[in-house]
Amino acid sequence: MKTSYLETVLAIAGKDLRVELRSRELISVMAIFALLSILVFSFALELDRAAREETVGGVLWVTLIFASLLGLNRSLAQEYDLGNLDALLLAPAPRSAIFVGKFAGNALFTGLVGLLLLPLMTALYGMNLLDGRLILTALVGVFGFCAVGTLLATMTAQTRAREALLPIAMLPLALPFLLTAVRATKGILTGAAEWQVWFQLLAGITVIYFVLCLLLYGYVVEE
Repeated sequence: MKTSYLETVLAIAGKDLRVELRSRELISVMAIFALLSILVFSFALELDRAAREETVGGVLWVTLIFASLLGLNRSLAQEYDLGNLDALLLAPAPRSAIFVGKFAGNALFTGLVGLLLLPLMTALYGMNLLDGRLILTALVGVFGFCAVGTLLATMTAQTRAREALLPIAMLPLALPFLLTAVRATKGILTGAAEWQVWFQLLAGITVIYFVLCLLLYGYVVEE
């Protein structure tokens, strides 16, 4: 029996959530990696407080992107190794619904790690990162690069060198998110008015990338 688009999305995202609640492997690995990363950055920049304040936005986003790579690689590789991806493709469901379902789970896990980082970095760096504008910026950025990451992780999951190929493929495409998100974050922290311009650019790039990934996913999984 053919299920609706929304039912397919919720079933896939719900399955990922249940698996994670049982194993707690994905979020744990991402969170530990993110914690160690910001601690290393904190110690490395400890001698220069001015440099630390200037680079806190970059530290946040670089940490988030690399943590998301771990989660994306693990999430899609597991689907491929267990044969779940082939089963999903045989199901009478739109390919775009499969993409949205996997994307929703990946974005949820990465978003949770990002939200955990904000109070921790507030304590370590002595700056208020618990700003509503910054939280919104973080969520929009996570939304965007998780969309790209879900598409690319699906492509690389079938290769032997997927752990190396995913970062190589994703990092160039993640640069627009990184540049605009860092600028918006810096503007929010320094009180500069131009943060809104960078946030709008980030939101625009996110929408464009998400639509492109949605349209291309069917071709990617067929190949």
